[in-house]
Amino acid sequence: MTFRHICALILLVLGVAVLLLSATALIVLPRPYGRLHALTPATSLGVPLVALALAVETGPGRGAVKFLVIAALTAVGGPVTTMAIGRGTAQNDGLLRKDSPS
Repeated sequence: MTFRHICALILLVLGVAVLLLSATALIVLPRPYGRLHALTPATSLGVPLVALALAVETGPGRGAVKFLVIAALTAVGGPVTTMAIGRGTAQNDGLLRKDSPS
């Protein structure tokens, strides 16, 4: 086992642990707002850690760059998507007006 392989395994275990904890919280939490909070670590940390592990295991090259782009897009796009879903849920529940800008 090389150092790169060990680093990839550590990143993979951490990413999968975050994803499993988020999935468990998703099952346990009853309200949609709590579920959104449970999904945020999965998109902000879990998937990027798994993609980073795959990039480390792949080694330098085009494949690693693709994994890093996926990790960056997920890390940036996940919280934005969570905010949009939370806003839509709040508008549907009547907590925000449909035409309010904030």
